[in-house]
Amino acid sequence: MARRAFEVPDYYKSNIVGAVKRGRAASDPRRRDFSPALLDFGSVRFRIPRHFGFCYGVENAIEIAYRTVAEHSDKRVFLLSEMIHNPTVNADLLGMGVQFIMTTGGEQLVPWDELTSDDIVIVPAFGTTLEIQEMLEERGIDPYSFDTTCPFVQKVWNRSEKIGESGHTVVVHGKPRHEETRATFSHSSQAAPTVVVRDMEETELLIGIITGTYPIEKFEEWFGGQSSEGFDPGRDLERIGVVNQTTMLATETQAIADRLRRGMIERYGEESVDQHFADTRDTLCYATNENQTATIELIKSGGDIGIVVGGYNSSNTSHLVELCEEEMPTYFIKGPEEILSEGTIRHFDLHSHVVVETNAWLPEKRPLDILLTSGASCPDALVDEVLLQLLGMFDGAKALDEVIKPYIVSNPA
Repeated sequence: MARRAFEVPDYYKSNIVGAVKRGRAASDPRRRDFSPALLDFGSVRFRIPRHFGFCYGVENAIEIAYRTVAEHSDKRVFLLSEMIHNPTVNADLLGMGVQFIMTTGGEQLVPWDELTSDDIVIVPAFGTTLEIQEMLEERGIDPYSFDTTCPFVQKVWNRSEKIGESGHTVVVHGKPRHEETRATFSHSSQAAPTVVVRDMEETELLIGIITGTYPIEKFEEWFGGQSSEGFDPGRDLERIGVVNQTTMLATETQAIADRLRRGMIERYGEESVDQHFADTRDTLCYATNENQTATIELIKSGGDIGIVVGGYNSSNTSHLVELCEEEMPTYFIKGPEEILSEGTIRHFDLHSHVVVETNAWLPEKRPLDILLTSGASCPDALVDEVLLQLLGMFDGAKALDEVIKPYIVSNPA
């Protein structure tokens, strides 16, 4: 089935990346070839993954938000928080007069009491909590009228409900303060006892409580702030199922689920594991899977440096950076303005969580192989700008039209 075409602003669209994507789609309509595209300019070669950039959920959110603003110029339009984690898109919406009610961390920017029933509130792609939905309804605002929640996030909520109905506790693999995880936790907690684990380290602590390696009293110390009200580890960890924040590293979610299943085997035995552990593999987002798989194939193709473009608070983008960092020097940038010169680049350090400047970052090797990708909330137009900024640093490069010619589709659908 063909993917639906969304209406997004023309200035987010791309001439270079767009041509490559259309060419790849024409030659691989079933999306099975994960090998990267090669743009060979002679002195520099860019390798671009098969899948990256705006996903279904992001394009859907952008279409709804921009249409809402255009059709309601006579009303105040609010977003609960950043619609997606990309500074360019959010700055654009702010410039159109949209106001954010909260920061991504939950800090209130517009008091709830300032909202009226005549206002429009757009729910971001991450979804929102049941508590916030109730606050909007109390003020005469329908939280579902302008809801851009990603359908794959809603799929996780639905799966959580089914897990609860079957008598299992929900273990959410996610970042406890991330908007999507807060929303998933809120919805899940209505259907089942729920606890959030951030990573494998926290998973091992939870398994230690399940198996009795650690005293049950440790649960409150370690998970009290990220478990549902009234959670009883002695009772609620007997039957579990795993769902995830859709932007997490898919392989990590699977590893955590597998480890929890082994933990239940340690506690209850192989023959009883199906009574204590629910199979929830179907909650992994297809776009997250595709983008991460394509990035792995990109890395396998070989490169001297990696450039990843996206918002610094974007979870899915940070995981692409983590994958690249394992194999080569990688620079996480929000746009072309961060490439200050051939000698200096400004980029986000995932480990210190600060923006840093690195000198002598561009290797002298020629031809230089650059792996270039972006997160699911990054417009392709930004990737074009980054590519062109980099290309200008190489003497004797081939003409752009010549390089992208093999990907040009005569009559794109």
